[in-house]
Amino acid sequence: MSDSSARSAVASDAALGFSAASRKWPSLRAALLDRACAPYRRAGRFAYYFARGKLRADPVFRAILELGLLTGRARILDLGCGQGLLAAWLRAAAHCHERGAWPATWPPAPCPQSMRGIELVAREVARARCALGPDCEVLEADIRSAPFGSADAVVILDVLHYLPAQSQREVLQRVRAALPPGGLLLLRVGDAGGGVRLRFTLWVDKLMLLARGQRALTLHCRSIEQWRELLHQCGFDSRAEPMSHGTPFANVLLIALAT
Repeated sequence: MSDSSARSAVASDAALGFSAASRKWPSLRAALLDRACAPYRRAGRFAYYFARGKLRADPVFRAILELGLLTGRARILDLGCGQGLLAAWLRAAAHCHERGAWPATWPPAPCPQSMRGIELVAREVARARCALGPDCEVLEADIRSAPFGSADAVVILDVLHYLPAQSQREVLQRVRAALPPGGLLLLRVGDAGGGVRLRFTLWVDKLMLLARGQRALTLHCRSIEQWRELLHQCGFDSRAEPMSHGTPFANVLLIALAT
């Protein structure tokens, strides 16, 4: 087989794998949603319907599974975990994977030995604890001062822009101290160069704060280049993945490894 024919065959196989995974996604998503959201019925209607809406619409949850970002990470720490949706999602993914309801082209589902969360808002903590039970520790605390312990992966989704610039640096330095070399940080941020999409993102963030009974905060954003430079200064190598597919937001996922 010629080089060009081989490349065509590889591309064709990859396209077929992607197509098969895409066809399987609707049924897998339905199973994941049912499994992940069911425990939130115990926490009330708001918790349940918020979980279904967020997990269905936010592309980061699919990306974490499809790209295998947390696969093989034994100890996961979720900073600003809200009502614990990531933990519920990973539990549901492990359940589906064990039963063979999983795209063949995807990496295995994450199956962490421990999952911990830190959240500032007491009502969110109460919902998380009610839904997740004792197997997932959720600490009510400020990530600027709470002990992180040690972890193999740290996840911070849409949180750091609520903190002043110096606090952002200090949190990232403490995250680096909690991780071994090669440890993973998943950091989703808004791109300050995102124009209208960023303004919409920030408007929705402030609206959500008000809806939860919290006061509006001054938000501190950076461009993706500035975020990556800060990560480098704090001891990480990073790459950026767009993470606003199908939404009007200016979100980017930074996948960073501790050096």
